[in-house]
Amino acid sequence: MRILKLLSITFSCAAAWSAHAENISARSDIGPPQFSDQTAAAGITYHNIFGGEEKMYILESHGSGAAFFDHDSDGDLDLYITNGATFTTYRNRSGPGNALYRNKGDGTFADITGDAGVGDAGWSGGVAVGDIDNDGHQELYATNYGANVLYRNKGDGTFADITSEAGIGGDQYSASAAFFDYDHDGDLDLYVANYVVFDAEHLPAKPALCSFYGGLQVYCGPKGLLGAPDALYRNEGDGRFSDVTQIAGIAAANRYYGLGVVPVDYDDDGDTDLFVANDETPNVLWQNQDDGTFTDIALIAGVAYNGDGDTEAGMGVDFGDYDNDGDPDIYVTHFFTETNTLYRNENGRRFSDVTTTAGLAAATVDLLGWGTRFFDYDNDGRLDLFVANGHVYPQVEQAATGSTYGQSNQLFRNLDHRRFDLVDIGLTDHKVSRGTASGDYDNDGDIDLFVVELNDAPTLLRNDGGNTANWLVVQVIGSDDNRDGAGTRIRLQIAGQSQSRTVNGAASYLSHNDLRVHFGLGESEKVAQVEIIWPNGSVDIVEQVPANKLLVVRQNTTNAILELGSNPF
Repeated sequence: MRILKLLSITFSCAAAWSAHAENISARSDIGPPQFSDQTAAAGITYHNIFGGEEKMYILESHGSGAAFFDHDSDGDLDLYITNGATFTTYRNRSGPGNALYRNKGDGTFADITGDAGVGDAGWSGGVAVGDIDNDGHQELYATNYGANVLYRNKGDGTFADITSEAGIGGDQYSASAAFFDYDHDGDLDLYVANYVVFDAEHLPAKPALCSFYGGLQVYCGPKGLLGAPDALYRNEGDGRFSDVTQIAGIAAANRYYGLGVVPVDYDDDGDTDLFVANDETPNVLWQNQDDGTFTDIALIAGVAYNGDGDTEAGMGVDFGDYDNDGDPDIYVTHFFTETNTLYRNENGRRFSDVTTTAGLAAATVDLLGWGTRFFDYDNDGRLDLFVANGHVYPQVEQAATGSTYGQSNQLFRNLDHRRFDLVDIGLTDHKVSRGTASGDYDNDGDIDLFVVELNDAPTLLRNDGGNTANWLVVQVIGSDDNRDGAGTRIRLQIAGQSQSRTVNGAASYLSHNDLRVHFGLGESEKVAQVEIIWPNGSVDIVEQVPANKLLVVRQNTTNAILELGSNPF
């Protein structure tokens, strides 16, 4: 264990070290949440195309995602958005293509897709981000219907398609993906959740339809369709990946309908496990056996089904320590007439369905959830919850189903580490939302959200009030471990209280989130201790860290306190 000395770059915090600020508590002066739609003002002109408006086939409904990441290492978050196609443009490779927006640092973005070379014109769904070669530049992986695409970041603002050389193209109907280091060899491996077997090349002259509520005729599936097998790829460290799906044991659950995936060391044993949210089939919790293999323990852990033993339609997923007891809890979004589900981690042994007692049942049962994020929107030290909603059937409004196609998104405030309360975010648009990414794109100390809307313009939600309370952002840079620091656990100690987070960008639905770790501090003006537990088990400790700064922790080297938005590299 090392006690780290801090290199202070902009160190003007004498007042921030006052003794009276030791106590973190909920601020009494925090008003209602304030988010504003900044999409047009930020210069984002992307428009989602994902099948036709009528949605006659299952491929047309599941939407796209987005990624907040710093593609040019300048200290602010850029934005990559995947896009779909129609059946005609898919066959012709003439779809709208994915988009990369460079953050200009003034609240606006510039579309640099063409210059960067990342405008894949296939039928994209999800995106994963990771520095697969530990060179300091993060790669992009777009999941598609059909072959996926891996773009190597060349470090000069451009990317190169290295899918073939890397061997991770696949040929499935892919959904969410996650980069993580499952074998602790210091480089990032890749898990890809695949959905169903679907043939877009040979569509029937007339689509086969199934009955929904009120006799509505809608597309069939996923039940009745074959599940597409998920895949695990091991990074060989030389630009190539090996398909280890079979030898790692992942194939044991490969006929489920995979949609959401999140890496998480749920049992605090030092290796990274995986939770996969499956649609209309049991969820999977892959326990890492630390020998290159995984075992599905979702049933005995209590997360394969909900607390009533029912299979649910898992869409998006995130983990976070909402009750501040030191272990990660899991939240999964579901279909209309099913509540979303909050699973509380019981000391790494099993999980309990606490959805109802947490106040999250009644508010979600009539909606259909997708992207979701644990994040502290008001910086009070407690993780809140965001859920993006939208139905899959446009026809739902033609009958008395009790639902609508476009739906309101939801923000739940964490009241006391046990219960949540639905709060109004002040937006009246009801869109058909899908993937959601989170990150502080304007570097003002509170977390913003980006939501991809099906067949519509997206929504950039700027948080306009969270930074009235104090905060700390921690960025880790690995050397012995992967450079992204994925899987690193961070614990804060503030006046006898603690918060814990894990460095991970892969969560929500089809999306990637800022790898910088954000902590709300309430009224506290300093953090007594920051503990960094690296994936290899080594521990660094930083003491007496002032609030409202960026703490950059480099494995086995000097560290720094910077202004948020400074170049940490």
